[in-house]
Parts: sequence; structure tokens; C-alpha cells
Amino acid sequence: MGALLQFVGDWGHALAAVLFAALGIFLLRRRDEAPEPRLLAAALLLTSCWALYVSFGGVSKPLSGVGESIRNAAWLLAMYVMLRRGPVGRAGPTMAVSAVYAAVSGLILLQTFTDLTWRQLSPASDLHHALVSCSLILRMMTAIGSLLLVHHLYTAWPSRARGGVSLLLGSLAAMWTYDLNLYAICWFAPHRVSELYALRGLLMGLVAPVIAVGMRKGMAGRLQLSRAITFQSLSIFAVGLYVAVLTAAAVLIELIAGPYARVVEIAAVFFTAVTALVLLPSPQVRALWKVQVAKHFFQHRYDYRTEWMRFGDTIGRPGEDAAPLGERVAKAMADITDSPGALLLLRDEQGGLAFETQWNWSSDLSDIGTVAPAIVAQLEQSGWIVDLGRLKAGDGALDLPQWMTRESRFWALVPLIHYGRMIGALLLAPPPIDRRLDWEDFDMLRAAGRQAATHISEAQGQQALDDAQRFEEFNRRFAFIIHDVKNLVSQLSLLSRNAERHADNPEFRADMVLTLKESVGKMNDMLARLSQHNKGRAEEPRPVVLIDLLQQVARTRARQHPVHVSGDAPLALADPARVEQIVTHLLQNAIDASTPDSPVDLRLSAEAGEAVVAIIDRGKGMSAEYIRRDLFKPFSSSKAAGFGLGAFEARTLAQAMGGRIDVESKPGAGSRFTLRLPLAPHSDTREKAA
Repeated sequence: MGALLQFVGDWGHALAAVLFAALGIFLLRRRDEAPEPRLLAAALLLTSCWALYVSFGGVSKPLSGVGESIRNAAWLLAMYVMLRRGPVGRAGPTMAVSAVYAAVSGLILLQTFTDLTWRQLSPASDLHHALVSCSLILRMMTAIGSLLLVHHLYTAWPSRARGGVSLLLGSLAAMWTYDLNLYAICWFAPHRVSELYALRGLLMGLVAPVIAVGMRKGMAGRLQLSRAITFQSLSIFAVGLYVAVLTAAAVLIELIAGPYARVVEIAAVFFTAVTALVLLPSPQVRALWKVQVAKHFFQHRYDYRTEWMRFGDTIGRPGEDAAPLGERVAKAMADITDSPGALLLLRDEQGGLAFETQWNWSSDLSDIGTVAPAIVAQLEQSGWIVDLGRLKAGDGALDLPQWMTRESRFWALVPLIHYGRMIGALLLAPPPIDRRLDWEDFDMLRAAGRQAATHISEAQGQQALDDAQRFEEFNRRFAFIIHDVKNLVSQLSLLSRNAERHADNPEFRADMVLTLKESVGKMNDMLARLSQHNKGRAEEPRPVVLIDLLQQVARTRARQHPVHVSGDAPLALADPARVEQIVTHLLQNAIDASTPDSPVDLRLSAEAGEAVVAIIDRGKGMSAEYIRRDLFKPFSSSKAAGFGLGAFEARTLAQAMGGRIDVESKPGAGSRFTLRLPLAPHSDTREKAA
């Protein structure tokens, strides 16, 4: 078994050496003047030299570890130049990125020094054992750091141009992942490591063709780092570094502290754990970490796509459990700058700004005042976003109210402008990390403020439309009632004229009392219909004896004009008050259109499951065009004193009960209005209707 492993390890590394050398020579022969191909060729050739040395000398030789360190350094340098020459890094690598590369490079140097040192010591010494352990830890940390940098470089490249670079970086990730597992197993199970050392050559031999394919596809591209993944990756790296440092510290404590090592280790672990529990949940620490990552790893403070998507999701969140629009707008704007709270001010009747609502505001709001119209006009014209911290320092030109400037609880004032009109403003609380607003903040808040103003303006417009509809509903009901009042006035006027002639007639007095009671009842019903709680809908339909209702309506008009009632029908399913109102309107119109000696007929019948009430007059009639265009149109009347609402209201009430009104008329031949209502079920009887 040992001979086989020796054979696989030697020839696997030899194959890898040949393949990497061929790739390096191929790149050098292309005579490309750019530094990336040259550094890539150098990394390939150095990898070839390392594999060749391991093939002949084995991993136990001192220079095998040094060669591996040189190989790692060469690949890191090539990656650093790729990052530096990308669009993100053309102005020069950021401090944090350079620091990560420098840290990994420092690990490589320290690892090389440790390797060379422990090989000079006696294997039986404690220092030899400690340095071997430190060397393994340093190798694992180097692999972790290298994988982190590979991950960043991969996520930096746009998806449309990852064809070549993805294969190269995938190969490097495979190489360092194998190394990480190799040294981790060497730490925990040293007796199993010989097989992994032997198989590493085969892995490198498989990696070389993948790199060759990636080289053919090209590696040009533009760097676009993913902020979320960068933040998470750096956090994971920090945790890994913390664990590695803690492990190394434990080894050193064993060497230095002697008999007190156990106590010192427990104290160190307790101290670091308490420190982590105090610092990590802190909003200030998290905000500082995010600010530093954005500052040193990216050109811009904001990930505009992510911020815009979050802004839209916050404002447009549907559902009954969603917060009111004003609170959602305040939260969406505060999230952009990591502000812990926000106040929304809206335009008042005087043209100034007044407090409307707040999101997550912890301090007292009793002293929140208004903003004068003159300041609003200035902000509306300029569109300025006010840095209140700078204004307090005397750098501003606006004369803002004292309640806004005398305390440090307000950080920025963002005007909400829609089509050149300022509809409101947002006051943002200072973020956990105090800083000045810069040009990115101004641009982002200005764009978000306009979008928020659009949403608020649409909501205000919808509210105004709802109010207008309520007024329209009230006016419609009032117009109908005015029409009914006109009919009542006509009826009472006729009653008063007849009273002068028939006041001594007992039958007339009884009829007059009945008419007055009905008129009072109708007036009370009109007042109820004007109430905002009355939606103008018909009551629940019930069986109605139509013949009795028609005779009652005919009696109220008997002294005004001759009315004949005939026919019969089963019970109709309707609201009796509405049916009476419809018949009264149509009957009054028929009387107005008829000559004094021409009676009006009310005929009741049943057809095809419907109760049919026909109001027939022999007046002047109407043309088909008038019926089609003007008859049911509100405020259109052929009578000089008419409102043009009777026919319209009658049809509206009929449709509300599931019925309809048909009209037949010819000029000079009179008219026939037909009210059709659904019949009540057969189980309903006249006794039940009564």
C-alpha cells in the first residue's frame, strides 16, 4: 500500500508539473504586454516547479513547504492585479482589500518562517510540537483567506463575462479547499494524511486542463462586488480568524503558562466570549462594520438596485395588516440611511408643514411645531435636502424653526416634491454612526423623496376622490328629495285649494287628514335618506300586494286627476316604499302629460314570472329619440318647472330591486310606462304579505 501511494503521489505531481509548465510557456509565447497574463504565467510556472519538486523530493523535504508558500503567493499576486486593474479598482485598491491581501501574505511569510524553524528542532522538544501545530493553523488560515479572496473576485465579475474567469477561480478554489481539508485532517487525524498528500498531485493534474479551458475563453470583465455576500463573507472570515487566533493562543498558553495554563485559557475564553456578546449585537458596531465595508470595498456607499427594491417593497406592501402609508414612507426613507426613526410632515391649509405621523420615534413629540410657508416655498423652489448637523454648525442658509435645530435628535430634512410642488417633508433621526451627508446621500434621498411624494400624492388624490364621491352621493340623494318635495308641494297645494271649497265635507276632512299623515311620513323618510348612514339602497325585498298599493296611490291623486286601477297579480318581491315612490313619480308624470278630462290607467297583471304595473296616459306622447337620449337622463326635462329626475330616479329604484322599466310612446298618442318586478315565491301568501 505504501509503494502504491508513493507511486501515485510522485507521478501525479509529475503530471501536474508538466501540464502547468505547458500552460505557462503557452502564455509567455503569446507576448502579451498586459501584466495579468505575465503574472498568470509566472503563477503557472511556479506551481509547476513546486509540483516537480514534490514529485522528486516528497512532501517531507523542507523546500516543499516553501515551494507551496511561493505558489500561493504567486496566485494571490495574480488575483490582486486582476482586482486592481478592474473598473472598481482602477483608482487604486481600497485600504480594506489591500489589508486582506496583506494579511494573507503575512500569514504565508509567517508560515514559511515557522516551517523552516521547526525543521531545525528536535522532534522530541515541546517547542517543535508547538511550532508544528502553529504551522498547521497558519496553513489553514492561509487557505481560508485565499478562498475568501477567490469568492470575492468571482462575485465581483459580471455574470455575462464569467465564462473564463469562473473556471480559473473555480480551479483555485478547488486547490485551496483541498489544502484546507488536508491540513484540518492533519491536525485531527495525522495518521490519515499520507493518502491525501499522495492524491493532491492527481487533483492538481485535473485542475490544469480546467485552467486551460478558462484561458481560452478569456478573463476580461468588469468587477461588481456583491455587498450582501461581501458583508457575510467578511463576517465569516472574521469568525474563522477569531477561532484560529483562539486556537493559536491556547497552544501558546500551554507553552508559556505552565501549571496555570488551564486557568488562563478559561479566563481568556470567558473574556473573549463576553466581549463578543456585548459588541456583536450592538447597532453601532454593526453600522460601523457596514460603513467600513462599503467604504473600503466599493466605489459607492449604496447598492442602488437593492435599496430601490427594498424601498418599493416597503411602500407598496399590501394587506390589511400593513401600516398606514405615512408610516411606510417614513420607514422606507429611514432604512436608506439606517436612521432609527423618522417623522412625516405634510402640507397644511396655510401652506406650511405640520406633523402627520412617525415611524419608530422614541423621544417626546409634544414640542413638534410647524414649518412656516416661507421656508416651504424656499425648499420647494430649491429642492434642497437639509443637513441639519451642518446647519447647526452655522453652514446653512435656511432659517428653520428652533424646535428642529436646537437638539441633535434631527439629522436630515428631506423635501417631498411632486411635479414641482412640495407636499411634505421627512425628518430623519441620526444613524447609529454619526456622519455628514455626502453627495450619494443627497442623490439617493432626492430620488426616493420624489417617489415617496408620488405615492403620498396619489393617496391624497384618492382620498379627495372618495370625498367627492360622498358629496356626489349626498347631492344625488338631495336632488331626488327635492323632486319628491316638489311633488308633495303640488299635492299639498291642491289640498289647500280644495279645502277652501270642501272644508265642511266630513269625507274631505278625513281624506285631508290621511293625506297630511302620508305627507309627514314621506318627509320624515326624506330626512332619513339625507343621513350619511343611509346609503340609498332599497330595503330587504318582501312580498307586496301591488293592487292595494296602486289603489292607495290612486286615492292620493283622485281629487287632482281621474285615475283608474284595474287587474290583479300574485305577490311581488319588492320594497313597498320604493314601489310606491316609483308609481307616484310615473303617475304624476302621466297626469302632467294628460288633459284634465283624460284619465290615467293603472293596470296590474303577471307575465313570465314577473308582476307588471302599466301606467298609461293619453297625452301628447314622446318621440323615440327623446326616449333613447333624454328620458332617463338626470336634469333633462321637457317641463318648464321640472327637475328631470322623476324617470331617472324611478328606473334607479326599480333596478335596485331587480326590476326594470319599459317605455312605449308615440307623439300625439300617449305613453305607456311598464314597471316589471319579480314575483314572490309561491309559498308567500297574501296573509304573509299583510
